[in-house]
Amino acid sequence: MRYEGTVYRPPSEANSLLIQATIGCPHNKCSFCAMYKHTKFRLRSVQEIKEDLLSARNYYGENIHSLFFPDGNTIIMKTDQLVEIFEYAHSLFPHLNRITVYGSARFVNKKSAEDLLRLKIAGLSRIHTGMESGDDITLQKINKGTTSEQIISAGLKLKEVGIETSEYYLVGIGGLERMQEHAINSAKVLSAFSPDYIRLRTYVPIPGTQLYEEYQDGKFKLLGPHEALREIRLLVENLNCENSMVLSDHVSNYWNVQGLLPRDQATMLASIDHALTIDERQFRPAHISRL
Repeated sequence: MRYEGTVYRPPSEANSLLIQATIGCPHNKCSFCAMYKHTKFRLRSVQEIKEDLLSARNYYGENIHSLFFPDGNTIIMKTDQLVEIFEYAHSLFPHLNRITVYGSARFVNKKSAEDLLRLKIAGLSRIHTGMESGDDITLQKINKGTTSEQIISAGLKLKEVGIETSEYYLVGIGGLERMQEHAINSAKVLSAFSPDYIRLRTYVPIPGTQLYEEYQDGKFKLLGPHEALREIRLLVENLNCENSMVLSDHVSNYWNVQGLLPRDQATMLASIDHALTIDERQFRPAHISRL
């Protein structure tokens, strides 16, 4: 297998085979993200990807169950190309039961329902999508390149064809100024399509990004531990989802908020209320730049 640059994957893909299908991110303008800032986006050829898949089979054998295709927004590839790659992967790994990619709402929406159904049939199980926020003002401020309407549209399309949606909510990305709007409007967006997973991440300023400079200049007010927990409480309190799993599977978070909606909603709120009784000095510093 051949890898270029730093390869990023969600924590839930820790046991997945990683095969780069794209290099970098086609948007690459989010003010908070440094992941692909110095990487020029390009698509790898289908032949290169198939060669890496074959190399992985020769090295690991056939007993691969989960496969993730980095980098950012691999869903942007042509449907025919993705189908060819997925079908080839299944031919090499007979025990493969999960294929996943990154894909933001903007690029998911470029696919028709027919395209997405073809990808589902070819083996695409889940799309990890960083909505970050459902608040349009916050989305605009962080240069996300999507709107709340686009997020809902993409979520509904994926649900319709049976591809799992793993949505990422970035705690604190609205700053202190839009904490309430960020939480409440995000809850409205998520409730509109009930993603399979709602994964919490807490914003930490990363040097070299635009938002880090705004934080350093005092233009962006970072949430402290209790403020971040109150934001999560507001989010969970306003979620009206069916069979959505809330997860805090990242080291950036202050507290493990986890449960199935709507079954565990009250339990999650009680857990947050308990966390709010703990002295803030017991939590990690809010400004740590590397996690």
